[in-house]
Amino acid sequence: MYKIMLREDLVPSIHLFKIEAPAVAQKAQAGQFVVIRVDETGERIPLTIADWDREEGTITIVFMEVGATTRKLGQLKAGDSIANFVGPLGVPSHIEQYGTVACVGGGIGIAPILPIARALKEAGNKIISIIGARNKDLLFWEDRVRDISDSLIVTTDDGSYGRKALVTEPLKELLEGNEKIDMVVAIGPAIMMKFCAQTTKPFGVPTIVSLNPIMVDGTGMCGCCRVEVGNETKFTCVDGPDFDGHQVDWDLLFARQRIYLDEEKRALEQ
Repeated sequence: MYKIMLREDLVPSIHLFKIEAPAVAQKAQAGQFVVIRVDETGERIPLTIADWDREEGTITIVFMEVGATTRKLGQLKAGDSIANFVGPLGVPSHIEQYGTVACVGGGIGIAPILPIARALKEAGNKIISIIGARNKDLLFWEDRVRDISDSLIVTTDDGSYGRKALVTEPLKELLEGNEKIDMVVAIGPAIMMKFCAQTTKPFGVPTIVSLNPIMVDGTGMCGCCRVEVGNETKFTCVDGPDFDGHQVDWDLLFARQRIYLDEEKRALEQ
């Protein structure tokens, strides 16, 4: 059992758990994820590692209540325990000195973009961050992202906070500006990542996305998380989750994400 040491409600539907998992914390790196199971009868779900503390032996996860499992997870409190907590899984984000990197986080993607942006900053890069959400009530960690960024742009779809825009609008303006953007990292809903990749492609700027397909075992055996990247089949759990956004078959990814919509709806109703 893995004890929840801290719970924070970042916004009404998005929660932070700091979980006691010393073995995972010792190995965790930016871009990796864990697979958890709330209890012995629960399903396995992947969650990106938002932070870690090797001395404390803790891993921080941030999740949004969307389906039956995340709602069950959201009912837990500090002091409760999670049955299974497997990780760190996936290939760590490739960190080196690129120059100027635009880090784009949309919605819940703000959480996993933070450790990657921090690692890129520590490697000597200039970090321009863009974070956005549908509205002010879904924005979180603005201060934390600002602390590791050379500059920060905040957007909301409805204009309730920051600039009224999708994240792709300031991203395009950066690409069209006087400063050369050497790399873009975009994490968020799949549709957001697709349009970020489409925005950067005409400029020839390398764009890394972190994919979130259906996943079960997280070790490459089940094949549920397969995606097409550059006309090759890849398994997100062992080949990713980071991929070249310009090479991803987004339409196939969207189709696979919709496979179990009816089952997910029934699970919520139960």
